Amino acid sequence: QVQLVESGGGLVQAGGSLRLSCAASGRTFTNYVMGWFRQAPGKEREFVAAFRWSSGITYYADSVKGRFTISRDNAKNTVYLQMNSLKPEDTAVYYCAADRSIVIVTTSRSYDYWGQGTQVTVSS
Repeated sequence: QVQLVESGGGLVQAGGSLRLSCAASGRTFTNYVMGWFRQAPGKEREFVAAFRWSSGITYYADSVKGRFTISRDNAKNTVYLQMNSLKPEDTAVYYCAADRSIVIVTTSRSYDYWGQGTQVTVSS
């Protein structure tokens, strides 16, 4: 049974940083794409960042490029999202997701497994 469990969300002032974690279990994710999405109130879920576990190739949404970094710890089977220079518009519930794909896609419906989400609130 695949499980993705996010943690690390919270309240932070604009300009601050947070690191989200996603603990993945239930199978080997070597051939998966791991992604982060976010959803603000009243808005659709949007792509944030992703990487292909086997190659380490990463891809970012333009809105977070240069501020956010996605990474992994193979030994811990954990995916991270380091978020720096946070802005109020980054406020959302952040979700970790896994996709059985050989290429990185940015559409949420492509992803097969999802975590429960973690709230990130950035105050101005």
